[in-house]
Amino acid sequence: METWLSPAVQLVKSVLMETVTRMRLVGGNLALDFVNTRVGPPGAAPDDDVLTGYPELIAWGGYAGDLTDIEATALRRRARDDAAGADAAFLRAVHTRDDLDEIFQALAAGRSPDPTALARLRDGEADALAHARLDQDGGFAWSWRDDHSLARPLRPVVHAAIGLLTTATMARIKRCEACSFVFYDESKNRSRRWCSMEDCGTAEKMRRYVAARRNRAAT
Repeated sequence: METWLSPAVQLVKSVLMETVTRMRLVGGNLALDFVNTRVGPPGAAPDDDVLTGYPELIAWGGYAGDLTDIEATALRRRARDDAAGADAAFLRAVHTRDDLDEIFQALAAGRSPDPTALARLRDGEADALAHARLDQDGGFAWSWRDDHSLARPLRPVVHAAIGLLTTATMARIKRCEACSFVFYDESKNRSRRWCSMEDCGTAEKMRRYVAARRNRAAT
């Protein structure tokens, strides 16, 4: 059944979606895409963050497939009724993103992640599973469809991070050579260098092409 939204709410939803959809989902994993909501040039502090409050967190969750429209609408209503709780949930999400950023940037660089960040992630997974249900649809999978708390958007992200750490090949976790995005390289020979060939890959190839032409013209 379709949920009715007032024109004002529809406008707010549209603006929020326009904000979050400028971030590309190229990580190959929900947790990596969550890390990529805060970006910046390589080797520099992040200078662009699409998650500026709890409404953006909900909008991103819908965009990334973490939340259904019905879940997102219910969370917006709950956040309006409990602004302090929404602020606390958003702050926790930001701190978790910091931990995920530390963990996956370290792995992409061939370093061991901070044990404290790993411990907090472990605790987050324990909390996530405490609010999950095990659904059967052919196979079995964890689901948070009965979780109506303000922490709901974060729990599948934490679970995705744990899944990646415990089942994936760590050498395939990489950082884009042209930006700060992290991604999981699923290419056959592990040769992927950019978050997206359509964006950073094309830009880098064009830069090299222009540089090569300039060098030829100078000789």
